[in-house]
Amino acid sequence: MFDFLAEGNAPVCGPKSRSRREFLQVGALGPIGLSLPQLMAAKQQGKVKPGHDEKACIMIFNLGGPSHVDLWDMKPDAASEVRGPFKPIRTNSPDIDISEILPMHAKVADKFSLVRSCHHEGAAVHDAGWQMLQTGRRFTGGVHTPHAGAVTAYLMGRKTDLPPFVVLPELMGRGGGNLPNGQAGGFLGKAHDPFELSADPSKPDFKVPDLLPPDQIGASRLMRRRTMRDLVDQTVKDFEASEDARLLDENFEAAFRMMTSEQARSAFDLSKEPDSVRERYGMNRVGQCFLLARRLVENGVRFVTVNTFLTVFNQLSWDIHGSKPFISVTQMKEQVAPMYDQAYSALLEDLEQRGMLENTLVTGLCEFGRTPKVNPAGGRDHWPQCFTCSFAGGGVQGGQVVGKSDPIGGFPADRPVGPADIVATIFKSLGFDHESHLPGPAGRPFPLVDFGAEPIHELF
Repeated sequence: MFDFLAEGNAPVCGPKSRSRREFLQVGALGPIGLSLPQLMAAKQQGKVKPGHDEKACIMIFNLGGPSHVDLWDMKPDAASEVRGPFKPIRTNSPDIDISEILPMHAKVADKFSLVRSCHHEGAAVHDAGWQMLQTGRRFTGGVHTPHAGAVTAYLMGRKTDLPPFVVLPELMGRGGGNLPNGQAGGFLGKAHDPFELSADPSKPDFKVPDLLPPDQIGASRLMRRRTMRDLVDQTVKDFEASEDARLLDENFEAAFRMMTSEQARSAFDLSKEPDSVRERYGMNRVGQCFLLARRLVENGVRFVTVNTFLTVFNQLSWDIHGSKPFISVTQMKEQVAPMYDQAYSALLEDLEQRGMLENTLVTGLCEFGRTPKVNPAGGRDHWPQCFTCSFAGGGVQGGQVVGKSDPIGGFPADRPVGPADIVATIFKSLGFDHESHLPGPAGRPFPLVDFGAEPIHELF
């Protein structure tokens, strides 16, 4: 064990003599990228059905809002301004046709199912959809509902030295609406915020700063440690008398394990993967995040959210308005769709080959779809009235289509599905008791799923 505030690599005594002060020496490192809430173990405080302890979820969030009518819910018989430039192709499932720009999806369609009747009533801004699709609720009255991964961390707890809830590669950036994005612990508290990678795993020098051994931490971080020493001493004195000290007694051991765990470092180490596997996923940020998600689940992480993109402004995303600062339909065809197609198909094949798909739910979510009609710039605009989400693994039967949209993809025509239903479906796969409650604001019980929400039972 190491004293992370020492000027050198001064050892600290062994596990039996660790003190709360030593733990605070670690927990006070938030300014250098290592926050206490990210390291605290989540206690198991909820009802999880027997036999579901091995369940996990990889939530793929397709930031920007993919065009459902150009990808997964095509309308080849509609007018040209609706059907767009792409043609549908057959897949290895007799019930699913998808776009020609997703040829690798066509080969694994028997492993995933599509829900073509998703919708929400929130504002047509990215942030509103982000929070609703990831938490199942719209934030109202100052109440921030926790992300589905935070709920999972709360109910299932930590399984290994790794954190139970991880976001790759980092939290969502700007969406334009100045609203909370839903990727946090919400009213469950910061102890259930995700561990944020904050690095690009496709870079040759990729490392996770929070997990580096002490002898690899740079001089700048060492200097910041020295300036924090007085602050830590005072913090310890103030903290020892607080009620929160009780929580540290229960959780500090897991934090030390996380920082010094060879298992944790190994799980994030993509160099352990054969080049052929890394190349199958794609040597780009999207592909390597999908591969890292598989490695994390394989090593005991309960819930991984992958943000395929980070913002809709002046970067690649699914936000195909057709003019800058957004992307064009051509960029979607030539850059965005191929990356996603390769990474998604690789993930499903890899999980199945490793015997992990049955216990790992893979959800492909988004904040909304795109307008049925092409706009004057040749793109499509925001459309929360109808969109498509995908589900695979975790007990889901692949090769199905649930629900349908109207002839132009404008509104659900059958089996409408809202954000609360989508989150309820995730919880069903993970084995959560829908009758259970969370400790809500002001200590009041808070229903696990919104009133009237139902899982998409047809998927199972």
